[in-house]
Amino acid sequence: MRAVIADGTGGPEILSVSELPDPEPGPGEVLLDVAAAGLNRADLLQRRGFYPPPPGASDVIGMECSGTVAALGEGVTGWSVGDEVCALLAGGGYAAKVVVPVGQVMPVPTGVDLVTAAALPEVAATVWSNVFMVAGLREDDTFLVHGGAGGIGTFAIQLAHALGARVLTTGGTPEKLEYCRSIGADVAIDYREQDFVEEVRAATDGRGADVILDNMGAKYLGRNVDALAIEGRLVVIGMQGGTKAELDLGKLLTKRGAVIATSLRARPVEGKSAICAGVVEHVWPLVADGTVKPVVHGTMPLEDVVAAHELMESGAHTGKILLTL
Repeated sequence: MRAVIADGTGGPEILSVSELPDPEPGPGEVLLDVAAAGLNRADLLQRRGFYPPPPGASDVIGMECSGTVAALGEGVTGWSVGDEVCALLAGGGYAAKVVVPVGQVMPVPTGVDLVTAAALPEVAATVWSNVFMVAGLREDDTFLVHGGAGGIGTFAIQLAHALGARVLTTGGTPEKLEYCRSIGADVAIDYREQDFVEEVRAATDGRGADVILDNMGAKYLGRNVDALAIEGRLVVIGMQGGTKAELDLGKLLTKRGAVIATSLRARPVEGKSAICAGVVEHVWPLVADGTVKPVVHGTMPLEDVVAAHELMESGAHTGKILLTL
């Protein structure tokens, strides 16, 4: 099969397409013929050598895909060869075929084409599990998501808005901020020109945000705590701004706040399967009726993987970048 391989670790130029043996499904697994794979920030970290796949996972980059069922492993029920699906992966997505545990295979939502469906698994699972399952965002809560124009940000804005929260977000250009408003953000903050802590306080009459979803990590830790409401929950899902920072526990105690750091990729199959089941039950109906829409910046053939990674690193995209096969 065609698959992207990495010649060591480093910049996008180390990636190329080569031939690898076809994988075979084991018990409880499904083999997919991949139609498209979504890019994620974690893919860039893996390429640089900072985010290795979990034990037993494929070394091939790629944490989500869409495609058709090609074969079923022993004991798998509920799917048939030829079914159109999308899947949350621990690795292996940048390839013509991938093996995935059956619990991480999801139907393509009604009204979404097969290629576009590759933009959904990682963002839907990340947002649903962190914002709603972990942080417990409720109707009428105030929600702040950083990087609103990215893949996770565009999905988080739409889903939180659809479920009745007031949504605040940050972005780096006027065009991205306007796009965030167009998909449901009540307040869009220019992080280059404005202090997001001050803007959150101003937008909430000094109260702060009930839930913050953050992909920056260390760089924003102290300011995120400043922006929290009483009993607010900060969920850290990325480290783009570093891994180590000082936390003022006195301030956190005063707010009775919580700082939660989570990751999705290394969770046990059972945990990821439960998240996927929740996504299908609670999120897919909103996608099917058009309330929440996948946001795709563009598609590129697998052979253009270097250019795709360069585009993601540039930050010039809005929404998801997909590799097609």
